[in-house]
Amino acid sequence: MTQLNDMLDIERPLPPARSFSAPFWEATREKRLVIQYDRVAGAYQFYPRPTSIHTGRRGNLEWREVSGLGQVFSYTIVRRARPPFRDREPYIVAMVTLDEGVNVMSNIIRCTEEELAQGLRVKPYWHPLSDGRHLLLFEPDR
Repeated sequence: MTQLNDMLDIERPLPPARSFSAPFWEATREKRLVIQYDRVAGAYQFYPRPTSIHTGRRGNLEWREVSGLGQVFSYTIVRRARPPFRDREPYIVAMVTLDEGVNVMSNIIRCTEEELAQGLRVKPYWHPLSDGRHLLLFEPDR
């Protein structure tokens, strides 16, 4: 089996502070995934934005906790990378469709090349950042 690089040893830059994404990042301190939900449209959106992608309004959005479970929609195995990921190849960049229907781009870790496939069920893996927040990655839900 070909184990792909998890890149957990790479120092990652801290995400910038934005007022509209603060609830998302604060929840990661407790390893919880919250995403925006538009009450009027009855639909989720990800990544955090100041306005709804469905209605264009601000006041309709609320934060809802979700499981983070989903499946791989699409992926690529990166075999040539730029710093700081150079010399850590190969690794996976994937688009994961959460069970709530939104797509999240992230890395898949603890996964072999043989088990990686479209439709692979995944769960969240919370990678600690230096300031107490966590970065959302995914791993196979075995």
